[in-house]
Amino acid sequence: MFDWLFTIEGWVSLATLVLLEIVLGIDNLVFLAIASRKLPEHQRPLAQRIGLLGALGLRIGLLFGLVWLTRLTSPIFTVAGFSFSWRDLILLSGGLYLLWKATLEIHEEAEGDEEEGGEVRAASFAGVILTIMVLDMVFALDSIITAVAMTQFLPVMILANVVAIVVMMVFATPVSRFIEQHLTVKLLALAFILLIGAVLVADGLHFHIPRGYVYFAILFSLFVEAINSWVRRRRERRARQS
Repeated sequence: MFDWLFTIEGWVSLATLVLLEIVLGIDNLVFLAIASRKLPEHQRPLAQRIGLLGALGLRIGLLFGLVWLTRLTSPIFTVAGFSFSWRDLILLSGGLYLLWKATLEIHEEAEGDEEEGGEVRAASFAGVILTIMVLDMVFALDSIITAVAMTQFLPVMILANVVAIVVMMVFATPVSRFIEQHLTVKLLALAFILLIGAVLVADGLHFHIPRGYVYFAILFSLFVEAINSWVRRRRERRARQS
């Protein structure tokens, strides 16, 4: 079980998988903020932590089912010339859910669908936790399949996922607060979820979009928003001074 500790391959695969899981977890951080925003503020961190712990349990369960996991990419039926596997169906359903969820949230932000008193509609605590767990599995599915292909050491795969979940726990609350406090960033986050949903649907239909393009679009949008925020702050300072 601990043989990997004494091999260069084990440590290299661990470092690679940890980096992979953390980078792919960026998508998840954005969704965590959106999924938990309708809970009372004091409940959000707890819901995020419980959801991520449950998600870690699902990930480890998938890794222990290595034989079943390798069959996820095997075609199970064909429609109009397209062969669909369980992986394709999971990505399609997850992508469609993200498109629906993000569209609904954008509509509520634009139309102001709030209850009296200025509070957004309440969400179920258990429902938020379940949503975080299921969507994390969709987000992590490709990285888990990649991990199975990259290394033969099961402890390495599990440890990489544990580190990724811990990193997400550390940054989930700060990211959520930042998104909630800035309306433009909140709308950008929803746009990112739309983009990620479209990417998942495309993957499910066998049209692979390199993740690098997606992350470049996200980073470029954040860069433009940072410039806009800096310009707004300068204008406000000038207005106060005059």
